[in-house]
Amino acid sequence: MDTATVVVLVVGLLVLSIASGMVGLGVAFAAVPFLGFFLPDLVHQLQPLSLLLNGVTAMFAAAGFARSGLVAWRPALLLTAVAAAGAPVGSWLAQGASPTWLWGLYLVAVAYLAWRLFRSGPADDVEVKPRLGVALALTVPISILAGLLGVGPGFLLMPALIVVGFQPKVAAAVTAVAVTLPSFTALVPHLGTADLDLGLAAVLVVVGAAGAFLGARLTSRFVSGASLKRAFGVLIVVMTAVKVVQIVAG
Repeated sequence: MDTATVVVLVVGLLVLSIASGMVGLGVAFAAVPFLGFFLPDLVHQLQPLSLLLNGVTAMFAAAGFARSGLVAWRPALLLTAVAAAGAPVGSWLAQGASPTWLWGLYLVAVAYLAWRLFRSGPADDVEVKPRLGVALALTVPISILAGLLGVGPGFLLMPALIVVGFQPKVAAAVTAVAVTLPSFTALVPHLGTADLDLGLAAVLVVVGAAGAFLGARLTSRFVSGASLKRAFGVLIVVMTAVKVVQIVAG
């Protein structure tokens, strides 16, 4: 890979890591369509690298939110345990799945989430008791689907937490904690078949970690809950549009 391409990768990942850190996600949700321009093999190149980056960036985003006291630790740890068990199941299933089928699932999922986030509902500052049991039940299929797609469970978990009553900033903070371990457990089935440039991966990990921490701190200090939810919806729409263009062009 030439120097100019590496620079584009690094700058692009930095921007995406800041954006994903702001909404409490690991970067894989945004990085999968972006890295897809440079890595042709979905299962052996793109998914392993994305899951590695997802775990690292989620961990640093969690550190940024924890510093501001936004992490609800009991829900976060319970969700972590459930997601960590389900994510490798999806990764294992992905080894024999059709890439076209996987991307179809991806597009359906993000279209649904965009609709849920932009539809009218209760104000974000209204206190609603979070339904943790419902969140835990939803985390099972969410983590399996995320493992199938190689993107980590945060892209579905964060809006699901908002739907069941968590305030947007708390949902982002809990998601950042909850997706860290599942991202690494989902990576395990890929270790024997991954085809990665370790030097490039190391650079991207460092850049992603810095961007995610910065994004979480920006949200903690300067972004309102309503703005955070809208930003997540915009991120979904943009990443979906990019992937549609990729599919059509391919």
